[in-house]
Amino acid sequence: MAGSYRQINYSLRPAKAIERKMLCEAFRRLYPFGKIETYRYVGFGSIYFSDFHLFHRALGMNDMLSIEKDAYAEECFQFNKPYKCVRLDCRPASEVLPELDWQAKTIVWLDYDVKLDEAVLSDVTSVCARACSGSVLVVSMNAHVERDPDEATRQQYTADTGLPFNLDEYRLRGFRKRVGNSVPPEIAGSELRGKGLAKISRRLIHSGIEEALSARNSLVPAEKKIVYRQVFNFIHSDGALILTVGGIFIEAGEQQKFDACSFGELNFVHFGEEPYVIEVPCLTMKEMRHLNAQLPQAAAAALTLPGVPPSDIKRYAELYRYFPTFAEAIFT
Repeated sequence: MAGSYRQINYSLRPAKAIERKMLCEAFRRLYPFGKIETYRYVGFGSIYFSDFHLFHRALGMNDMLSIEKDAYAEECFQFNKPYKCVRLDCRPASEVLPELDWQAKTIVWLDYDVKLDEAVLSDVTSVCARACSGSVLVVSMNAHVERDPDEATRQQYTADTGLPFNLDEYRLRGFRKRVGNSVPPEIAGSELRGKGLAKISRRLIHSGIEEALSARNSLVPAEKKIVYRQVFNFIHSDGALILTVGGIFIEAGEQQKFDACSFGELNFVHFGEEPYVIEVPCLTMKEMRHLNAQLPQAAAAALTLPGVPPSDIKRYAELYRYFPTFAEAIFT
């Protein structure tokens, strides 16, 4: 079966492209922990390697590893690898992550195309158990709730449970199957509606991080204990709702270094439960050029653009520095 990269061109999703550039800008601020060029990047490059392109060219990162679980497509991945400095490991992340040298400061982006499950949580805790101070973990996953299933599935639900079909309970049942014992017993199916799956997924990831660090820190002096500081909490949709959460691991005695990164100066950085929602307005190239000529502007309400809703103008003013530009080109 072909991977999702053969159904979706991940390099052309505007919200994802904006998120990628926002991450890149935040990574530039890691200098109190070390030069960003000295960091290692570990990600899931797919056949597009969009994040590898950006982080190599914009940040000067040369130590780069792409993990690809589809070993049967290794030849395709090798062919599309953009730079000599990108290494490829065609094994599941669960096998690759424990074998890495974690003394190196590392940015890890576990960019899944699946919903939160036990395997995702296991990979997250694997990084937490090993990452050194100054390292970054970012996790992306599908957070789109299941739609009302077809009649055959509804009947199967009734046969399995002995109960009339209930959409909330159907969703909760599926969630528990994927995530297992990590789901708190008090979670109700009604909490999975809308953006609820994203909210609960973030909660479970943070619980997994806290548990992994608690075990890691059990015999470590107070000032050397590793703590996690959230920096990223994004929600966006290029068709399906995507959740991205992430942050930095630091030694407890290095809070001043974290403060010196000044992540809070970036408007898209959210330290709490409330996500930053990336909503991409649909504008023409001419409309964007018209707005660009007026930007930066302290008050979005002062921007003028005939026939475009003020809400779209405001969103563009927030995102324009990260906005992707797609153009058709013919190579000969």
